[in-house]
Amino acid sequence: MILPTKRIHQNRALLTVGAEVLRRLNEPKTVSKLWDEIQKAYRGRVSAPTLTYDWFILSLDLLFALNTIHLNDGLIAKAKQRK
Repeated sequence: MILPTKRIHQNRALLTVGAEVLRRLNEPKTVSKLWDEIQKAYRGRVSAPTLTYDWFILSLDLLFALNTIHLNDGLIAKAKQRK
């Protein structure tokens, strides 16, 4: 689920979806804006499996658990890196 397996395509693994999310978080965005951007990215790939909304939300949960993103005033943003 988190990593690709025999049954989970590499483009559907939560780490891969999370990487797509992080790539698009150059500025804070709403969940719906981020979802629209991710959907467009996955539709443009011929070999990519369909990405469902619940799988997208699971990737956000994973990123939040890893302290990679945070939610502030309804906007998702990258967490600040510690030095």
